[in-house]
Amino acid sequence: MSEALGFLQLVLGSKASLAAEVLFLRKQLAFYQERKIKPRRFDDAARISLLLLAQLFDWKKALLNVKPDTFIGWHRKAFRLLWCWKSRGGRPRLPKDIRRLIVEMASNNPTWGQERVADELSLKLGILVSPRTVKKYWPSRLGSGPRRISGQRWKNFVRNHANAMIACDFATVVTARFRVLYVFVIMEIGTRRILHYNVTSHPAALWTVQQFREAIPSDHRYRFLIHDRDSIFSDAVDQAVKALGLRVLRTPVLSPQANAYCERLVGTIRRECLDFMIPFGEKHLRRILRDWIRHYNSGRPHSSLGPGLPIPDLELPRSPQPNRHQLPQGWNILAKSVLGGLHHEYRLEKAAA
Repeated sequence: MSEALGFLQLVLGSKASLAAEVLFLRKQLAFYQERKIKPRRFDDAARISLLLLAQLFDWKKALLNVKPDTFIGWHRKAFRLLWCWKSRGGRPRLPKDIRRLIVEMASNNPTWGQERVADELSLKLGILVSPRTVKKYWPSRLGSGPRRISGQRWKNFVRNHANAMIACDFATVVTARFRVLYVFVIMEIGTRRILHYNVTSHPAALWTVQQFREAIPSDHRYRFLIHDRDSIFSDAVDQAVKALGLRVLRTPVLSPQANAYCERLVGTIRRECLDFMIPFGEKHLRRILRDWIRHYNSGRPHSSLGPGLPIPDLELPRSPQPNRHQLPQGWNILAKSVLGGLHHEYRLEKAAA
């Protein structure tokens, strides 16, 4: 910008002053040539400026710092770059949302290849693309073709069988007397409902088997049980679970994410309950867990359910609201304390006439 303003100023000035300035600059350049001072190399911006200015006059007499062949080489290089830019080929890129859709389809369907994704887009969504176009946006981490796998991924397996799957885990709690207690929980993955819980100071195999017998009814619909490789879950425990009609799925070694739902439940118990309570013994801990689990199953909204409740309250009163940002008229809000005020449950109740 400064060079363009300087050029306009010279154009608008008188010829005598311009000639004097040119002679003045040439004298200075002659001084540097006499002292044989080597000039610095031109950067790309300076080369482009000289090429543009050279179109306005006979540059051969004014060229001092480089040879004419070098200057002509700059011109040829700029000419090639210009025409490479003007003649760039290829089809325009797909819109961002379609590119994101291709990546999502490739990531969520491990057995699909580029041709299958192209067919899915063309046939069902009306997006006409070729497999070569899909290949251009294919995630590099997935390779170039369909992945040969023996079965579906663990995440998809758990999601597809959530309603027929339960999980269990142990958590340790330290009492006020520094006694270690073990909390055992069993949950339904599909509904996030806690089926059963109990507390013990000695989690033996027979005690664990008894918990499964109390939690799982004879007419259950469950097919799979997930647990980790804790020594408490011995072969005798697994055999007893199989006798109840369940298939045991042991998680891999050092892979808590394989039992993510139950691991998260244990973390929720700590964050929302046990981190704020110091139990005095087994009875006190059972009483604390009883109140909190009732709140967890029937009064705590779960975002993964829509949000919803593991055990929906069918008698929960509701009223039509003309404005979603206003409380309904003729109804009162009731707050119920849980665990001495650690949590509260809110509900609507019709006001008395």
